[in-house]
Amino acid sequence: MTARRTRWTRRTDRRLPIRTGFPIRSAAAVVAFAAGATACSAPSDGGKDDDAGAAESVVIGVASEPDTLSPLLGYGKDGNSKIFDGLLARDTDLKLKPALATALPKVTDDGRTYTYTLRDGVKFSDGEPLTARDVVYTYRTVLDEKTNNTARSELDAVEGVRASGDDTVVFTLKYPYAPFAARTVLPIVPEHVAGKQDPNTGDFNTEPVGTGPYVLTNWSKGEKLAFKANPHYWGGKPAVKSFTMAIVPDDNVRATRLRSGDLDGAVLPPNLAATFQKDDGRRTYRARSYDFRAVTLPTSGKVTGDRAIRRALDAAVDRQAMVDKILDGAGRPAYGPLPVDDPWYESGIERPHDLAGAKRILDEAGWKTGSGGIRAKDGRRASFTLYYPSGDKVRQDHALAYASDAKKAGIEVKVEGATWEVIEPRMKSDAVLAGLGSVGDPDFGLYTLLHSTLAGDGFNNMAHYDNPAVDEALDAGRRSQDPKVRAAAYDKIQQALVGDPGYTFLTHIDHLYVLADRWEGLTTQLEPHEHGFASGPWWNIEDWRPEK
Repeated sequence: MTARRTRWTRRTDRRLPIRTGFPIRSAAAVVAFAAGATACSAPSDGGKDDDAGAAESVVIGVASEPDTLSPLLGYGKDGNSKIFDGLLARDTDLKLKPALATALPKVTDDGRTYTYTLRDGVKFSDGEPLTARDVVYTYRTVLDEKTNNTARSELDAVEGVRASGDDTVVFTLKYPYAPFAARTVLPIVPEHVAGKQDPNTGDFNTEPVGTGPYVLTNWSKGEKLAFKANPHYWGGKPAVKSFTMAIVPDDNVRATRLRSGDLDGAVLPPNLAATFQKDDGRRTYRARSYDFRAVTLPTSGKVTGDRAIRRALDAAVDRQAMVDKILDGAGRPAYGPLPVDDPWYESGIERPHDLAGAKRILDEAGWKTGSGGIRAKDGRRASFTLYYPSGDKVRQDHALAYASDAKKAGIEVKVEGATWEVIEPRMKSDAVLAGLGSVGDPDFGLYTLLHSTLAGDGFNNMAHYDNPAVDEALDAGRRSQDPKVRAAAYDKIQQALVGDPGYTFLTHIDHLYVLADRWEGLTTQLEPHEHGFASGPWWNIEDWRPEK
């Protein structure tokens, strides 16, 4: 945390507002659950009225579901899993707090040794006790190259982890890694269950056992995940006894189901969230985020591989118009992976909409205007395909606006919607309207986004970006504990992306959620790209209480 305090001193005018929740009031009442929603909710206790029973169960609409529920493969790695706990957790303001550990770690050996003491009496949902051996098993399995975890690089600093008795865990690092404690929100799994299976293919991926406030009761792929309160939870009995995550990929369908009462809450794009503003029975929550939309520009692409094309697109795009027209103002222009009000953001890298400048870059690089106003060079047209995931209206609108801006500069961008099964094999050579972003230390988001060694590793470095100076700065930022050294490294990276962009960063998006207004204790956090399922006002659903 020392580095971040230093940066606040340097840029005190860029402190992020963490959360905003505002009530929407009118004469409408909360619609009762539809039959289908009631069927997957917990029944009310005998003697309680219907409202009390409804407050004990929640049905939430989200756009997507995880591929796995195993932390060994990456699930819940940034916290907020309702099935599992990490050694540490984050509060509303993202400050680290003890979870399975009794306190924040004891740090010794000049930042190379972290020691945690476990809580007494913690049990997994099957009734078996948590021990230090479970922590050691979890981290060693994640670090094992045979385990298919694409987030392994996030624990690169770990040299070893060992148990000292049943209640103490000691991490030894290869080098001092300033934000290591924040990596220990990683959920802990039971060795006595997961250790008997192949971590890549075992039943634990869909039948998890954890220490969290809830247990999974049913997973109907593509439809819903249902949870009930964990009777062995160490943190107390939740008032919300059960909840269901309904998987509804289409934004419009999600809004319709929310309006009909089939859902209690949902994540929605700004235009649809606005349609609930006059509904007295619901409240809209707005969360600031690190979630950005960007176009990947693969360096191996026949057109996108030309740096002049990438620089011209960076100048041609009208970011503010996207914020105003696509996001209805619920966001900010993005000039890189860090938001403009982040304490690590390098001021002065803003690129205003400059169509004349874009044309000049292309002219100087030999891209001459040809048939239909599309430029060409050495017989090759300045034309490429941009994919976006079908059903994602916000990404579709970004892609279309991007194509329109590009065409004004003489670059043809052919927009196509497709499933991820179609998109993923094409990411090395074709552009994608990507959504990424991580909260916390800048290493968390920048390293996996830009380091050349991670090119093509799942969704890491989707653009196959390769800049030796950027790699060197990423390594310096990761390995140093000196705030000044780290600040200089991340400034250098952001400056390099101006002259050699691998992505066209478009917007940072605010996340909007609409929920029935009958609970207390709801807040939002500053959120990463991954939201809806883990993030959102339900990040602390175990702490909700019925509204009095």
